[in-house]
Amino acid sequence: MTETAEPVAVTVHSDGTMDGHNGHYEKYLKDMADTYYDEAAFEAEMASRGGDALVYNVEESRTGRGPGALIAGTSVLQPGRIGDEYSMTRGHLHALPNCAEVYYGVSGQGVMMLDSLDGQYRALPIGPGIAVTVPGGWVHRSVNVGDVPLVTLFVYNEDAGQDYALIGQAGGMSHLILADGTGGWKAVPNPRHKGYQRLGN
Repeated sequence: MTETAEPVAVTVHSDGTMDGHNGHYEKYLKDMADTYYDEAAFEAEMASRGGDALVYNVEESRTGRGPGALIAGTSVLQPGRIGDEYSMTRGHLHALPNCAEVYYGVSGQGVMMLDSLDGQYRALPIGPGIAVTVPGGWVHRSVNVGDVPLVTLFVYNEDAGQDYALIGQAGGMSHLILADGTGGWKAVPNPRHKGYQRLGN
């Protein structure tokens, strides 16, 4: 007989801290190599700020293990730009690619970038009160297009896993989120993108 998991209550704060979390990790500038299109701008940022500059951090609450269990957590993505590209997470497809994920905007202003394995693209705004559902089969990453940290709350299957290498193998996601010169953002095709090799597998 499977052991019954204990229900938990966690408190989510507007700054992304999560009372009652049982997992935490951070990503630094040195972890974002090969993420940005403008490699010269990235190297200049590394020289200026150092590889240990925080890009984003995650707190999560895992209750139970395996199929049917969920992970709920918060992501705090710092603002900034590398060249004309806004600060972003590494992005991923779930290792079990049919698994979905929901993101809810807590504070800040961002864009959820999504590429489907069959070649579709979406850029959806996310901010306070906005929830974005990422169906299975969509590669996704968060982009901070504001001047303050982008805080999101996420929920997904505990056994979903993440495939981070897929994006690098494809030459990056299909579009870049760039400053448009007027204080806003624009999505432009990524010349290096060559499609996702997992298609059809």
